[in-house]
Formats: sequence, C-alpha cells, structure tokens
Amino acid sequence: MTTRQATCSCGQLRVTCEGEPVRVSMCHCFACQKRTGSVFGVQARFASEGVRVEGNAAEYVRNGDSGGRVTLRFCATCGSTVCWELDGLPGFIAVAVGAFADPEFPAPKIAVYEARRHPWGEMAALDVEHFD
Repeated sequence: MTTRQATCSCGQLRVTCEGEPVRVSMCHCFACQKRTGSVFGVQARFASEGVRVEGNAAEYVRNGDSGGRVTLRFCATCGSTVCWELDGLPGFIAVAVGAFADPEFPAPKIAVYEARRHPWGEMAALDVEHFD
C-alpha cells in the first residue's frame, strides 16, 4: 500500500496518508484562491481512516463557497494549511497536494468553480472534467 506524507513549510505539522487518493481536484473558488495565495488550490481527498495528523495544528472554520462548513488545519508555527474537512463530506480528509512536495503525485482529474477561474490560469494540458 502506498504511504505519502504531507508537511507544512517548517515540517512541524505532518499528515500521513495510506492508500491512493479517492479524488484529486483543482478548485478555482475565491476561498481557495485566498487560502493558497494562488489562482487555484489543488487537493487530494483520502478516506479518514487512512489519514494520521501529527503536530500542533491550529484550526479555522469557515463557510465554503457552496455554503457548507470547512474546518481547515494549519501549522501553528509557520501558518501553512495542510489539510481540511468538509461537513458535507464526512469520512474524508482533503490534503493540499503541494504539501506532499512530490512532482510524481497524481494529477487532478476534476476542476471546480471554473466560472471563477482566472482566464490565463487554464490547465488545458490536463485531462480533467470541467464544471462552472
């Protein structure tokens, strides 16, 4: 079974994921743009039972663009968001793909909130489903 570890910038907060992600997606919503400081976020969802979070995580709860609550976990030292849970999707944890620092990580297969995508931020080379 594949084991991957995601960490914050300073390495204090670690998320170990067993198995393959059930979904890898990119999100163009404004909340992900603000969370990442980029024009989209890329996340991998894993079944909760295969995820272990270690270190000192602070939490921030907000309403997502869809109206559901999101609990974000970030490093209390460096501030990097590493993982989060959505109230509307119990049993899964999303992990920021960049936190794996692995260029071989599986590419996204779905893109959401494309109506909010920056026109120059198109990922045409990827074979993904597209939703406005």
